Amino acid sequence: MASEEKVIVIDFGGQYNQLVARRVRECNVYCEIYSYRTPIDQIKAMNPKGIILTGGPNSCYEEGAPTYTKELFELGIPVLGLCYGAQLMMHVLGGKVEKAPVREYGKTETFIDGSKEALFASVEDKTIVWMSHFDYISKVAPGFEIIAHTTDCPVAAAACEDKKLYAIQFHPEVLHTVKGKEILRNFVRGICETAGTWRMDSFVENTVKEIREKVGDGKVLLALSGGVDSSVLAALLAKAIGKQLTCVFVDHGLLRKNEGDEVEGVFGPKGNFDINFIRVNAAERYYAKLKGVEEPERKRKIIGEEFIRVFEEEAKKIGRVDFLAQGTIYPDVVESGLGGESVVIKSHHNVGGLPDYVDFKEIIEPLRSLFKDEVRKAGLELGLPEYLVFRQPFPGPGLGIRIIGEVTAEKVRIVQDADFIYREELANAGLEKLPDQYFAALSNMRSVGVMGDERTYDYAVVLRAVETIDFMTAEASEIPFEVLQRVMSRIINEVKGVNRVMYDLTSKPPGTVELE
Repeated sequence: MASEEKVIVIDFGGQYNQLVARRVRECNVYCEIYSYRTPIDQIKAMNPKGIILTGGPNSCYEEGAPTYTKELFELGIPVLGLCYGAQLMMHVLGGKVEKAPVREYGKTETFIDGSKEALFASVEDKTIVWMSHFDYISKVAPGFEIIAHTTDCPVAAAACEDKKLYAIQFHPEVLHTVKGKEILRNFVRGICETAGTWRMDSFVENTVKEIREKVGDGKVLLALSGGVDSSVLAALLAKAIGKQLTCVFVDHGLLRKNEGDEVEGVFGPKGNFDINFIRVNAAERYYAKLKGVEEPERKRKIIGEEFIRVFEEEAKKIGRVDFLAQGTIYPDVVESGLGGESVVIKSHHNVGGLPDYVDFKEIIEPLRSLFKDEVRKAGLELGLPEYLVFRQPFPGPGLGIRIIGEVTAEKVRIVQDADFIYREELANAGLEKLPDQYFAALSNMRSVGVMGDERTYDYAVVLRAVETIDFMTAEASEIPFEVLQRVMSRIINEVKGVNRVMYDLTSKPPGTVELE
């Protein structure tokens, strides 16, 4: 996404690299992540207003450790080093970094020593920060002064004000650092002198213009899943090119209750968008393919392959199509190893080129520069209903991986009804936005129960609710017991085939957010 001004994050393998970029964007400044392997000439060509160096798992003084040329600090561009980035700055510029006598980890009381006019403006003399380091800066580089310390860390922060170079040992990007947002804002908006004009309304306006210029009078095809990313993309394309867009919505029968009708209500003939909308009701086709299949990865593969087959069939019926639109977002790019240096977390189906079954001229990915929270803001800006914009995260294979064992129409009905009750009761209790993800799943366990005067032998439903920052780790949410009791009572009384309800307390790790 082109922007008049931007700050870049240089990634040294830190686990919080995306979080740093998000925090910068919260200051209304556009930000992108680049690997430390990015050549200095490429950095200079970007003409960034500021540069932030991330943390990382290495020791900067060891042979082969990630590093960067000294020239980076001589460009006249403000640089902020975080944790490993701070140590590297000192190491490259003539300071000394060593193994710390005492490792610091977690919330740490920190004392501000230096001027509070720049980086630490509005920060108290004593504050709480998040430390995570086993090396420490034992001697600052020439020209730097110490501006913060802790009981065990003599250099919690150092600055060379003349060159606008700042090194901080802690992590301001995480919420545990009490004044972290203010510190980053002081750097990005104050020291880097940015205007702060990056906003969703301008993103939508500029992107609509770019889409029109790129597409011209061409035809665009989008596989609309009903999820947040594809829905926002559909709304954005609809605003840009209207009837030149065709959305194919493959209803595989594994969606949540009423979800297919909700998607059609928004994007179909009676909706608010003047586009070509095709709904393919393929539930029976999917159930037939999944019959007798119990292994999770096999189910995923069948559901993915069948989607390709259905989508391909519909694409051929449409005729000429020039562009395929995909809902790739920025975490997909970074996690696929294309936007930074951190460990590749997943190989994402939207990143890396045209699918081999598609015969189109080009892929367009207008959301490629946005984080998930920014996608939601764009959706609201485009007039999408809140229930769709803030829809719970939903896996690509749908309920196929929330049903343990074989998938059948009867099991789909059970989990749809149970999940609907669970979500409804959390909403009634005002808790629908507290867990970051919650859903009902169907175990493959059947047990004896008593309902009325009869013994039953029915399924057990599993309720899941987690709280997380990045979905890399997660903790089970503490749903009030009386709410869980109401959910349990309603499911057992209203959902035929269920006689037991359980709550999953497992964290990630060792578990995963989904059950399969």
